[in-house]
Amino acid sequence: MWSSVCGPPAPHAAPRPETFSALPGTAVVPLGRFHEISLATTDIRASVEFYEALGFTQAPTTDAWPHPYGVLTDGRLFIGVHQRRAPSPSLTFVMPELAAHIPELTRLGIELTVCRTGEEVFNEIGFLDPSGQAVTGIEARTYSPVARGAAEVSLCGYFAEISLPSRDFAAVRSFWEPLGFVALAETEEPFARLALTSDHVDIAFHRPRTFEAPMLVFRDSGMRERIARLRELGLPPSPDLPHGLPPSSSTLLESPEGMALLLIEGED
Repeated sequence: MWSSVCGPPAPHAAPRPETFSALPGTAVVPLGRFHEISLATTDIRASVEFYEALGFTQAPTTDAWPHPYGVLTDGRLFIGVHQRRAPSPSLTFVMPELAAHIPELTRLGIELTVCRTGEEVFNEIGFLDPSGQAVTGIEARTYSPVARGAAEVSLCGYFAEISLPSRDFAAVRSFWEPLGFVALAETEEPFARLALTSDHVDIAFHRPRTFEAPMLVFRDSGMRERIARLRELGLPPSPDLPHGLPPSSSTLLESPEGMALLLIEGED
């Protein structure tokens, strides 16, 4: 059932041009609580086994989704693997009373690419940021809490952020700040990047020349030892390490669904 407020989603939404600017004087419209990094996979078993081999734990899931679905966590990062066709990765947030948020997002100039609301469906919306990054809002949680603390890191180390490619840092900054994120000063280490923080997840943007795809970034002061351990377990690195990073203390893993995991040396 499609809501008359939303209408049907665009069948193949193209990335938005990087010219977004928040309306002057607009108030912050938080996206709700961060829920998961949603990844589309063609083989959910392979995806689950990959993350479990890295030391992630499965979380109990609800029956909200009709497709095969699993959640893996290191206590800080939650990865939702969805066996369906969908934009991937997507930053997914829980937004209670979802339909009520739509006018607020519209006032910010955000155009929905997916809008499914109504009493007979699991409410879901989607849109793209100026760099083409997918963002999803859902009405309720789709997994239960796990008995694992944020300090119980995986073999990858401490999850720091998801880093996204963007050619226009100013555009993504003006898009995300009205949604409740706080931009920090641009830095050049470990590569040119713009970081934005929030209460539940940190995101960053890097230049496409550094790496053309999104990355889950993990840090650890003992990353050399962690990399050696991963190789012993038969988890070889991808040859496509982001430009400028030393292979002796950083590595890149690629999940079965194509998600890049960047492991770098540094304080957590």
